[in-house]
Amino acid sequence: MNQTIISLKDVAVSYDGEPVLSGFNLEIRDGEFITLLGPSGCGKTTVLRTIGGFIKPDAGEVFFSGKNITALPPHKREVNTIFQKYALFPHLNVYDNIAFGMRLKGKSERQVKETVHEMLGMVNLSGYAHRGVSQLSGGQQQRVAMARALVNEPKVLLLDEPLSALDLKLRKDMQVELKKIQQQTGITFVFVTHDQEEALSMSDRVVVMDGGVIQQTGSPTDIYNEPQNAFVADFIGESNILDGLMLEDYSVKFAGHKFQCLDKGFGRNTPVDVVIRPEDIDVVQADSTHITGEVTGVTFKGVHYEIIVDVAGFKWMIQSTDYRAVGDRIGLSLTPDDIHVMSKSAYSGRFGDYSTFSDEMEEDRAATEEAMESGEGEADEDKL
Repeated sequence: MNQTIISLKDVAVSYDGEPVLSGFNLEIRDGEFITLLGPSGCGKTTVLRTIGGFIKPDAGEVFFSGKNITALPPHKREVNTIFQKYALFPHLNVYDNIAFGMRLKGKSERQVKETVHEMLGMVNLSGYAHRGVSQLSGGQQQRVAMARALVNEPKVLLLDEPLSALDLKLRKDMQVELKKIQQQTGITFVFVTHDQEEALSMSDRVVVMDGGVIQQTGSPTDIYNEPQNAFVADFIGESNILDGLMLEDYSVKFAGHKFQCLDKGFGRNTPVDVVIRPEDIDVVQADSTHITGEVTGVTFKGVHYEIIVDVAGFKWMIQSTDYRAVGDRIGLSLTPDDIHVMSKSAYSGRFGDYSTFSDEMEEDRAATEEAMESGEGEADEDKL
């Protein structure tokens, strides 16, 4: 296992007297791709800026390879940051943008030329050296910013939502590129995003945050398959989150039925949260042995149908390749492996019911139909 390169110990940061982080602890391993994931305002960018030296914590310490760097200014840390806005120099071409930091450090032009061309090759921009940065696409500018950061050979690269301005296809391409570059260089990447898919597809380890607090840390598969509370379950992908009762080890009751599960250690007759992922539910004939409900909404998603099912007033989401029409009565089949039990938390009861989801869909559909009937929105029909 790689050694710890960065440690944040009992870090506290506040803005205008409002605490953003309090008693925050995190260890980052050398050579890993770690992602700080969470909604806007959860403190993830504050963590990044504290590591970079742009924020001095009110309390606590920051260590780099065991050395206390809390008071060290950004330019003296072996860390480079790529911000949301790439901050490229508009009056310099690609070559000179990348070379800037090396020249500042007094490197010879021979060294500069060799390294810049090596970096251009790494970020797939060979042949772009003399192009003006204003002539580049967003994805190309992002790669120039990446090359400019990498030429300084930082031990750690901090990335603050660098892909957020790109369109979907380009984002996906750049996710692959970033992961490849990180593996090629072996540099520690600390990546900030609010995009769950981005975090899951790129990271060795994901740190899920909310309210300035780490909710869970683990590999992408751990975070997805074994969420520790209702916030994590809801934030990472779609989830049906139900009130349950742990009857005993490996036995849980929810939605009026008893099920065998793989969970234990909750005690007898303990209230719990139960997570069922939409893709894990099999649609079967409605009968007394299965949870049953009525289909209230169906959306075609290309690979599967997204089906909303009303089960005794609680709306479930199911993802299935089998079509079911609105009004159909269906059964929901689950295996022990499909059921994940979590302890109750402050987030219990706040997530997991798709009533709001289907109500919003219904309102959107009604508004669209009304606009089309009245002749409004005809010009915008292709945007709907």
